[in-house]
Amino acid sequence: MRSHLRAIVAVALVAALLALFFHDVDLWRVVADVAHARPEWLALSLGTTVVNLAIRAWRWKVLLEPLGSATFGNAFRATAVGFAATSVLPARAGEVIRPYFLARTERHLERMSATGAFATIVLERLLDTVTVLVLLAAFVFVFGREGGAASPAAFAAVKWAGALAGLAAVVALAVLFVLAGDSGRIARALARLEQVGRSALAGMLARIAEKFIRGLGAIRRPGRLLVALLWSFPLWLSICLGIWAVTRAFDLDVPFTGSFLLDAVLVLGVAVPTPGAIGGFHEAFRVAATVFFAVPDDAAVAAAIVLHAFSIGPSLVLGLLFAAQAGLSVGGMRHLADHAPVRSGPAA
Repeated sequence: MRSHLRAIVAVALVAALLALFFHDVDLWRVVADVAHARPEWLALSLGTTVVNLAIRAWRWKVLLEPLGSATFGNAFRATAVGFAATSVLPARAGEVIRPYFLARTERHLERMSATGAFATIVLERLLDTVTVLVLLAAFVFVFGREGGAASPAAFAAVKWAGALAGLAAVVALAVLFVLAGDSGRIARALARLEQVGRSALAGMLARIAEKFIRGLGAIRRPGRLLVALLWSFPLWLSICLGIWAVTRAFDLDVPFTGSFLLDAVLVLGVAVPTPGAIGGFHEAFRVAATVFFAVPDDAAVAAAIVLHAFSIGPSLVLGLLFAAQAGLSVGGMRHLADHAPVRSGPAA
């Protein structure tokens, strides 16, 4: 019942956001803009999406090493499957499916678990947030006079939002650092609760919590965490290059460093829990391009459609192929998203 309710909410969000996105847009002009986009820049943007998958897989492999040495091939396949699941299922289901899929393919690793691997996904997101905010700060305070001139009020709001988000990311990293210091602390507390209340739920939570905190081991290893952070910058610079290449394909007046701002706004759009970020991604790009860089509405809509297709296309195709090879259908992905996080067995 809850899955049906989530689906209804997701469809309603997609419909509302797309209605806003296409409001007062000349669709024939949009089609013409897409048809006349410069193919060499489109090819560059499409190529960056494959590079992004590879860098993500390698960075994840670095973060996973406290749990066990995953192969790059398995990390790459699991990353592609996770992003494919996020493209077809609501509520970023791929974040759950990716570590579970990896745990199934790395059963020979004694300490590998989907719960522990999921903790590295949380750490990944914090590293992503820090990196995006550093690039945003570079644009706002160093390169961003163009964006500020286009909309001073919106530019000031971006500065405040970026500062608050940066503070939240630092606090979250500090909390996880403290938790990772003793992977058994929460488990022991829940175990005592289980003994007092004889609760099977407390025992299950204790096992899950211990595995989750063990997955944060990279935080207590500064060298490994630094390596992961360093990999985050080429990752997000590659993502920004893909964004900028699409703006060049449509002859939009956006500097390369302007993609740092577009990227930060797109991160907010992707956070809307719709399958494949449909609607949220599109409207975020349109608003950012028109407000900060005075891009014509029709051109912004055309560029957003192409950029979104390139952003999810390669990972969707590769992910569905790898999932099919492992005997996992879209229905199976949905089942994993609903049940994998609470399993306490070897793959939980």
